[in-house]
Amino acid sequence: MYHVVIAVDEETDRARRQASAVADLPNAAEEVRATLLHVFTENPGGASATQVGSVRRAEELLESEGVEVDIAERSGNPAAAVLDFAESEGADCICVGGRSRSPAGKAIFGSVSQSVILQSDRPVLVTGGETE
Repeated sequence: MYHVVIAVDEETDRARRQASAVADLPNAAEEVRATLLHVFTENPGGASATQVGSVRRAEELLESEGVEVDIAERSGNPAAAVLDFAESEGADCICVGGRSRSPAGKAIFGSVSQSVILQSDRPVLVTGGETE
């Protein structure tokens, strides 16, 4: 089984694109296990990742495609938490959501995506994004 950690923030459309990209992997319904990981930087209300709309929408999409899905949450620095989680789980791949940028901004990803890409010791799948 191929394990993909999907780092999901609060942006629902980006989370759906990430889930769709993972569901489109070859034989995903039979061969892929996805973990939706949401990292809270601040959580004074004690919310759970299952209460985050983007996580729920991504979960629904993956389940509708027959992909085995789990939900996890961490707190702290998002990039570090994603990398640590992927390492501890022995993930085969990390999926982050990219953002479309102006020509000048194309060289720079969002700070979390960029940090994960540059520091990961495993493959990173970067999904496309809407123009900001």
